[in-house]
Amino acid sequence: MSYQSANPLSEEFELTLSRPLTAYWLAIVRVLTGWWFFHAGVTKLIEDGLAFSYAPMYLKGMTGTALGPIPVLMGEYLGPFLQAGVPLGETLIGLGLMVGALTRLASFFGAFFMVLFWIGNAGFGHGLVNSDLMGLLLFVTMMVLATGRYFGLDAIIEKTRFVQQNPKLRYLLG
Repeated sequence: MSYQSANPLSEEFELTLSRPLTAYWLAIVRVLTGWWFFHAGVTKLIEDGLAFSYAPMYLKGMTGTALGPIPVLMGEYLGPFLQAGVPLGETLIGLGLMVGALTRLASFFGAFFMVLFWIGNAGFGHGLVNSDLMGLLLFVTMMVLATGRYFGLDAIIEKTRFVQQNPKLRYLLG
């Protein structure tokens, strides 16, 4: 990072991600976050298979929350989808992040999960900032900085002829 030392309030700001230490750090953050989600998903799959009944049960019990009847209805009508979707989603998101493939797409869905967890867990004993919000920030950071390009498969996938011919696909990679 650099800024004008004569005027630190200047609007000119540069964030350089080309340093080797930055690339290593972003890859480490991506892999560790991927392991976190992969482990959570695989553990649920081993214990419950595709019948992770805690998700719909938890949502059905959220009566009287700030979200009103929305989580209760979700638990009631989306139960079978949630039972399979949570463990599979966590596993696939984690796997994608660990190998660095479709990182932006995986990070988007990871951020989506973390928003739901943040609202659903509602452990705001220390204010709005909790571990679910920190997870959300990790996923958004990986999405914005395209961390799959640093020691991940996205760096290889971006060079394929198919992606070169369809440049909009690069927005899913990173």
